[in-house]
Amino acid sequence: MTIAVKNDAKHAKSGVSSPREDAARGRSLSSIRNIGIVAHIDAGKTTTTERILYYTGRVYKMGEVHEGTAVMDWMEQEQERGITITSAATTCFWRDHQVNIIDTPGHVDFTVEVERSLRVLDGAVGVFCGVGGVQPQSETVWRQAKKYHVPCLAFVNKMDRMGANFAKVVSELREKLAAPAVPVQLPWGSEEDFKGIVDLVHMKAFLFKEENLGSGVSEIAIPEEMAVDAEKQRAALVEKTAEVDETLLEIYLENPDVPAALLAAAIRRATIAGHLVPVLCGSSLKNKGVQPLLDAVVDYLPSPVDVPAVTGIHPKTEAPEVREAGDYEPLSALAFKMATDSFVGKLAFIRIYSGKLEKRQNVFNPRTNKREKIGRLLRLHANSREDVDVLYSGEIGAISGLKFFTTGDTLCAENDAIVLERIVFPEPVIAMAIEPKTQADRDALAAALQSLTEEDPTFRVTMNEDTGQTIINGMGELHLEIIKDRIFREFKVKANAGKPVVAYRESARTAGTGEFTFEREIGGRGHFAKLVIEVSPRERGTGNQVNVNVSKEVVPAIFHLPITQGISDALMTGVLGNYPLVDIEVNVTGGAAHPVDSSEMAFRTAAVMALRDAVGNSSPTLLEPIMKLEIISPEDHLGDVMNDLNGRRGRIREIESRDGIQIVHVDVPLAEMFGYATTLRSLTKGRASYTMEPQSFEAVPDSMQETILNRY
Repeated sequence: MTIAVKNDAKHAKSGVSSPREDAARGRSLSSIRNIGIVAHIDAGKTTTTERILYYTGRVYKMGEVHEGTAVMDWMEQEQERGITITSAATTCFWRDHQVNIIDTPGHVDFTVEVERSLRVLDGAVGVFCGVGGVQPQSETVWRQAKKYHVPCLAFVNKMDRMGANFAKVVSELREKLAAPAVPVQLPWGSEEDFKGIVDLVHMKAFLFKEENLGSGVSEIAIPEEMAVDAEKQRAALVEKTAEVDETLLEIYLENPDVPAALLAAAIRRATIAGHLVPVLCGSSLKNKGVQPLLDAVVDYLPSPVDVPAVTGIHPKTEAPEVREAGDYEPLSALAFKMATDSFVGKLAFIRIYSGKLEKRQNVFNPRTNKREKIGRLLRLHANSREDVDVLYSGEIGAISGLKFFTTGDTLCAENDAIVLERIVFPEPVIAMAIEPKTQADRDALAAALQSLTEEDPTFRVTMNEDTGQTIINGMGELHLEIIKDRIFREFKVKANAGKPVVAYRESARTAGTGEFTFEREIGGRGHFAKLVIEVSPRERGTGNQVNVNVSKEVVPAIFHLPITQGISDALMTGVLGNYPLVDIEVNVTGGAAHPVDSSEMAFRTAAVMALRDAVGNSSPTLLEPIMKLEIISPEDHLGDVMNDLNGRRGRIREIESRDGIQIVHVDVPLAEMFGYATTLRSLTKGRASYTMEPQSFEAVPDSMQETILNRY
């Protein structure tokens, strides 16, 4: 990957725009921070974001998640449930830096929101519960951040809670996430005695005045009882940083008492390089530690010029293309999210990597090969909007009025085109039938489903060919519940919805061959095509692969695309229960064509039928989604929980003991997990909890396949 050119130090200090920047932009590229707040559900992401907005002056009153008044949780469904469902973007300012923030969901059903947000961010703040530590979804979002090489800070929240343990969370960050976690702060007190924080870089303590919601921060000397530990931890911080930063190592060898400014600069370099994860602490709900977190965002996380230049390919030649951050570079931007707004219509959330966007400017979409004119440009604050004339390189904003763009599309200049890497989304694992109550609701339901599929790439709509029912597919029961609720309330559609069922898949167990000859007269003209197709299984999770290996002399090249399209159609419905076919390799090995009668329609149809024949000869099998389940249970209820899991075909991976509770890690089929929340509550008298996320697809036991096929 090409490394971005660093911003000139003179410009960075003065705030004057560099030669790559438009003088009209207001703030230099080096003063922009694009960050995401990511964590496990209920770790305090939205509460932390609300405090950030309050202390930066973006809002005049703090919202609370538990009261349903959080600014960033603006959807009715979020306010009612006290959880974040959709990622919300906002812009605020701190120490003359522009901080663009995306607050993401923690519930695994909405992990796509985290995935597409991290794709366009330069840095992230991982929020961890001081009591719960590294929880399952914490691991998932951390892996996503590492996948996109996003530098991270860790903020250990809820230090005022009973059982909070800062050292334990730091240890878990290192062990469970393999993160090079190093504390840059220490908590001053813990649980109900949590007073403030000790800054190890500047060797100062901070107290937060409760009478003015933490806005008043007192900077004092480190208390005597913490002085020895603070010196020891600072020495460890300097040593760890010097190990990964040669500049600091030279300074450290001359003088172990490294000045604060040089240490902070080294921490920044090491964090951006991914060699260090600074760990901070606080209590967002009690308004302690958030301002130093903002300082750390400015001091340690990268600006758009500190990260590698974005790379892509040319849409026609597929040659590699590189775009440096800068206003005078050719335009490259990514539409990372679509949303429907009741006031401005369809919104495309975009990250501008290079160039700038102006109102009424034409942009090119390489996927559709079409130009579109920019209508309104917007800067976002949750569900409110601010019209702007220009969005500059490095900024995150939105465009209204684009007709043909979808999630993952690139916006670029037609004469200097580029295709940025698309986001890959997971497959849905659960389905539900839905149908309009009256004929009048049919069109409204279709329009609602169309809008929702444009917004959410993990939400799919299919038709059951046997029953004619509309089937909606999603990532979990809560996902479909929210979708259904939005259809009823937001789109005001009256419809009947069935119970959620498992979204099975089909695959091949062995290699198989099939052939089909299509020979028919339609409309007074003959149509002829013959194809021979071989299928074979691929490794689970690798997807399908289609190869047309037949020579052009046997089947002319003009028919190769219709053959591929026919195979793609056939892969959507299998041979056992009309479930999609996955993880198979398809090879077209033979066939025949007629010099006059062969047609695209004939070869497309022959491809469908030959593939179905080949799959039928390959010992087809049903695949079911396997979930990764983590149960936190008191020790005295562990036996009942384990017995119940055995009856659900669960495979225990690990049981860990922690502070009087047992944490059970288990793989279990989704089909066995409907209604599990009620069962677990009953078994443990309401004392246990669980989290669950999709992990893989595995073959259904032969003894159960016929039962499932008859049921559905």
